[in-house]
Amino acid sequence: MKPAITRAKPSFVSHSRETGTDYTIYVDAPDPSRAPGPWPGVLLMDGDFLFDPAVEACRSIRNPGRMPPVVLVGVGYGAGFGEPGNFRGRDYTPTTAPEEPSSGGADRFLGYLAGSLWPELARRYPLREDGRAIAGHSVGSLLALHALFQARPFFNVALASAPSIWWDNRSILRLASALRDRTDALHGRLYLGAGEDDTPSMIGDVALLEKQLKDRPFNGLRVLSERFAGLNHYDVVPHTLRAGLAALFGQDFPGPAQALN
Repeated sequence: MKPAITRAKPSFVSHSRETGTDYTIYVDAPDPSRAPGPWPGVLLMDGDFLFDPAVEACRSIRNPGRMPPVVLVGVGYGAGFGEPGNFRGRDYTPTTAPEEPSSGGADRFLGYLAGSLWPELARRYPLREDGRAIAGHSVGSLLALHALFQARPFFNVALASAPSIWWDNRSILRLASALRDRTDALHGRLYLGAGEDDTPSMIGDVALLEKQLKDRPFNGLRVLSERFAGLNHYDVVPHTLRAGLAALFGQDFPGPAQALN
């Protein structure tokens, strides 16, 4: 089943000059009296739906002390899947494909996230400028991968839950391959997670990305990939969020050889 819309109240509305769209922004920030900043920031796609489970995941990890405090930012539309005000099919897709006429706007959207939203967040909260993170599920994870596989990624920490690698004949694999042709260096951290009961094509595509990164690794890119038994495309979400956040911001994130062997 699809996730329910978040119960959280928006923190503010952000207008993007880059896309011409108003975005609903949800923020969960640490208590500065208990944990003075600066803090890492995590931008979460589909914030209208994923913000609540992500907040719960963060708090469940913080309590045992498994990760430092982070500013969790849900980026949403104030509209449900398929509704006129929801532009995920445009914003999260790097290339144009026939099944989504408005698709291919990921670069403009990333320009907004890095050039407008992040500076606004930095004015409101003490954010660290190293290890900027982006997270998503499904098509939102496609955007996270696209953000990471850039020559100079603004977001060099990515949580990709059940990523839609299938998009446009797996164009994201071609993007990563083309980047590897140009350079063998990419400093960052990547978490890949999926349910074992997701579709065979989804699991197969994640395996293709794993193999590509293992066969032609980037120096400096640390990768961890996990499967969750008995979980499908929808009910895996809280598990990938919790495990991914704990891994990406924990002290024992494995190196590439450990992760993909």
